[in-house]
Amino acid sequence: MKHVFGPVSSKRLGQSLGVDLLPPKSCTWNCIYCQLGKTRKLFTERQEFFPKEEILDEIRRAIEETGAIDWITFVGSGETMLYKGIGWLVSEVKKLTSIPVAVITNGSLFYLPEVRREVLEADAIMPSLNAGSEALHDRIGRPAHGLGFRRHVEGLAALRKEYRGKLWIEVMLLGGINDSDEALTDIATALSEIAPDMVHIVLPTRPAPDQVVHLPAEERINRAIAVFSEVAPVVHPSKGVMDLSSATDLLQAVTAIVSRHPVQQRELQKAVDNCFSGDRQKASDAMNDLLESGRFAIVDHHGEPYWVMKSEKEG
Repeated sequence: MKHVFGPVSSKRLGQSLGVDLLPPKSCTWNCIYCQLGKTRKLFTERQEFFPKEEILDEIRRAIEETGAIDWITFVGSGETMLYKGIGWLVSEVKKLTSIPVAVITNGSLFYLPEVRREVLEADAIMPSLNAGSEALHDRIGRPAHGLGFRRHVEGLAALRKEYRGKLWIEVMLLGGINDSDEALTDIATALSEIAPDMVHIVLPTRPAPDQVVHLPAEERINRAIAVFSEVAPVVHPSKGVMDLSSATDLLQAVTAIVSRHPVQQRELQKAVDNCFSGDRQKASDAMNDLLESGRFAIVDHHGEPYWVMKSEKEG
């Protein structure tokens, strides 16, 4: 399918069916940690990038053809809320199924009332808040003009006042950048203004476009949990497990996931092993077939091999 992928297993959302609404990479930010690479051109104008009926048809087919799905998750190869018509899609999906709907977003456009209105039917919204000051907001997110820190926080606070579902704020914790006591206290102050139901700490475990991005020390993670817990419950940043067992076409399934974010090789190997019930020879042959497809390249990130999509130039 062109827009729907997974289900992908995660700790936070279980078996999540992903719905990608954007052409890569369409974003309001150019984050230093983004797994999709650099934003070559910042977008701020919302568009219906693909026909919403086409996307809905894929979601309908996936629900009918796929096994257990815990969440239907709207994401984007960039900023999800740039898709004009996401509100219609959320509403139509809610008519189709009782499976809860989540929206993952950087939250930069929620200062606009019409954008907030589009997600009010979602069961969970997961915006980003990676800084508690203008300086760090600009350094980490490198946002488009006009999307500063105060506008971001005020937009999230306005969403909280109007939205009755689960508001789960994601904080990307970056070693040596936003994990100092001062930075954590500033983020907690902003979180207090927003009043989320929960805070999800996430880590830069995948290859990033900027070499200054590093994992925080365990002590800094624990400190962040302690500081943020004074505002809301905090989810520790442990990873879910990739599940490919329901895939009818392994190459198609892996392509759909890797095209949206790099995948750790040992995570992929474990998922493929599970597909073949631990038959190491069949799993090894399957991994070789995937590589020989010519679609993937392997890159090193802090000593760990990751699978990424091979560029057209490499191909």
